[in-house]
Amino acid sequence: MRVTCVRKKLVALAVAAVLVGLVMALILSPAEKTARTQIYHVRLADPNMYEGGVFSDTFEVKAGTYQFRFVPNGDSPRILSISLEGQGFSFSEDFELEGTEHDTGISRYYTWDYLGTDTVVIPGDRILQITVNPHGNVLGPVSVYLIE
Repeated sequence: MRVTCVRKKLVALAVAAVLVGLVMALILSPAEKTARTQIYHVRLADPNMYEGGVFSDTFEVKAGTYQFRFVPNGDSPRILSISLEGQGFSFSEDFELEGTEHDTGISRYYTWDYLGTDTVVIPGDRILQITVNPHGNVLGPVSVYLIE
C-alpha cells in the first residue's frame, strides 16, 4: 500500500514538473515580433503647416505593404483626404472620422478613428509626395502615421 502511494506521488510530481517546464518554455521563448516600423509621421496641429489649405511633404520609402494610422480627437477634420504620389505610383483615400460612444454607467466618452482603406502596397523603392487635405478644418489636430 505504501509503494502505491509513493508511486502516485512520484507520478504527480513528474506531471507537475512537466507542466512547470512547459509554462516556463512558453514564458521564456522569444515572442513573435509585433513591433511595427514607422515610415512617416506628421502631427498637424498648427494652421501654418497648411499651404493653400493642404499639407504636403516628400519622403523616401522602400517597396512593401504599409498602413495608415491616425491619432484623432473630436476636433479633428471630419474628412481627411490623403494622397501619395510618386513615379508610376498613386494612392488616394478620403478617410471619414467616426466617433464611438462608450457608456460606463457613470460617464460617457468617445473614442475616434478614421475609416477608409488604410493599406497601401508600394511596388518599388521611390520618393513619394504625401498630400493631406483637411477640407478647411486646419484647426483640428490629427497625427498621421505610415507604418510598415
